[in-house]
Amino acid sequence: MPFEAISTQRLYQKVAGQIAGLIKSGELQPGSRLPPERDLSKRLGVSRPTVREAMIALEISGLVEVRTGSGIYVTARGVDSGFSFDAGPSPFEILGARKLIEPEIAALAAASISGVQLEALRETLGGLAACIEDHSTSLGPDRDFHTLIATASANTALIGIIDGLWDKMFSPIFEALSVRTGLPQNVRMTLADHTAIFERLAAHDGDGAREAMRIHLEHVEVILAEHDDPALMGRTPTRRMAGENMRAIG
Repeated sequence: MPFEAISTQRLYQKVAGQIAGLIKSGELQPGSRLPPERDLSKRLGVSRPTVREAMIALEISGLVEVRTGSGIYVTARGVDSGFSFDAGPSPFEILGARKLIEPEIAALAAASISGVQLEALRETLGGLAACIEDHSTSLGPDRDFHTLIATASANTALIGIIDGLWDKMFSPIFEALSVRTGLPQNVRMTLADHTAIFERLAAHDGDGAREAMRIHLEHVEVILAEHDDPALMGRTPTRRMAGENMRAIG
């Protein structure tokens, strides 16, 4: 009895695969410019963030290149290349999971957080404040803040979940997307949001901690989703950059 493989492709992979197919078939020639992000979103019937993720996957695979201030172009190599890039869950899937889980973790932590744990959280705020002028070092105190809150929830399963979500945020697509949209430069936003969460935790205000965490993660999502077309601004990702540590994600 013949069996067919079950497709497990993520949406950004499907978009990237369709564009890669057009490149390989010759519909898109080397040097040709792809339509803007907004136009591709309408034509493909997907969100702009999904198109953005697909473009990054295609670039890391070497099928297209971003020319800042000009657009996204098919490379000569792309004509003879297939597409099989998979960097795991998309950045917006990861953020969606965090938005579901972390506000509730914060609410739990508010009920049981100790003085020692609050002091540890306060130290992460100082660490972030020291990173405002050099955001490349902000990842450590940023991640520590979120994992300390999970620890304060007194649920070891939740600690593992938060660690796992942060590990996934080191993917090449998340790295490239955060750099393109300027997220690393938003240490001040992260510090202000973390301070608001800290204050609600210190007051043992579960509802307030939940809401402060929700607002913080929405701020991160808005920066990644609503920035101008990355083909027209900012730094472009490279294979070298895709392997570096991501910075100041939130």
